[in-house]
Amino acid sequence: MKIRGFTAGAALLLSLVGAVALAPAASATGAQPNFQVPFPCGQTWSGNKASGAHTSWEIDFSRAGAAADLGDTVVASAAGTVAVSANQGSVNGFGNLVKIDHGGGWTTFYAHLRVRSVSAGTRVSAGQKIGEVGNTTKPGASLAAHLHFEVRTSGTYPANVQKAVFNGVPFGYPKQSVTSKNCGGGGGGGGTNPYSPEKICGSGYTVIDSAALGSAGKAYLLYNKTNGRNCVTTVKSASLGKASAVSAYLEVQGKSRVTDAGNFDYYAGPVTAAGAKKCVKWGGKVGATVYDSVFEHCG
Repeated sequence: MKIRGFTAGAALLLSLVGAVALAPAASATGAQPNFQVPFPCGQTWSGNKASGAHTSWEIDFSRAGAAADLGDTVVASAAGTVAVSANQGSVNGFGNLVKIDHGGGWTTFYAHLRVRSVSAGTRVSAGQKIGEVGNTTKPGASLAAHLHFEVRTSGTYPANVQKAVFNGVPFGYPKQSVTSKNCGGGGGGGGTNPYSPEKICGSGYTVIDSAALGSAGKAYLLYNKTNGRNCVTTVKSASLGKASAVSAYLEVQGKSRVTDAGNFDYYAGPVTAAGAKKCVKWGGKVGATVYDSVFEHCG
């Protein structure tokens, strides 16, 4: 099945995709993760590699037609860390792209998203929402809404694109309808946020201040004595697993403000900057609730 409207942009994507400006994956030294279909548990999608833009084992997923698919939830195929969350349209035609590093040299690509629900550096679980099906691509070009999905290891494109295996079963190239058994976390909207500020900012960071954002979340300021850097993250406590407006910022006195803002499932940030012996202004926002500090913590 050919996805309507995709052929017009195929030559463009084919000519640009080899030049993708992304850091190459590490050597595939680890076993292949137990990848799952990148859609919520129980959904059935039609996968197709026959697009003219494909030269290897890429898959385009559609379900009910371009208009109906637009905005459908896309989830992580396996646990990992978000390596890229950016609009890559001008670089390679992928439009809104999320790339997840699963360790051992394995990565997955989720392209043409309408929105991205996670930021770079986010640790995600299998089944966690990372974005929505979209049609973003090269400026001035057009695509029908679909999800472009790839599994990659190291090496040169397209040889590094691997055949997809979902729940231990190889995908039936060139096309097949598959039902998701991706029934892990991330889809809910309630419960406890699995991410602490220390986990988000990383090893060596300690919370030195925080500010509640009503019942919706909390903004945190952390400091790392070893490297003299501050870190700010805004952690949600409501609408968990559902993309909603969240932001975090950090401004070292005399320097430009660093901000991370978007529709995220669990938190915004981390934003970091060198702040030893400098005053900092920091804050965050969840929905309409905002916290802005004065310049403080000047030690």
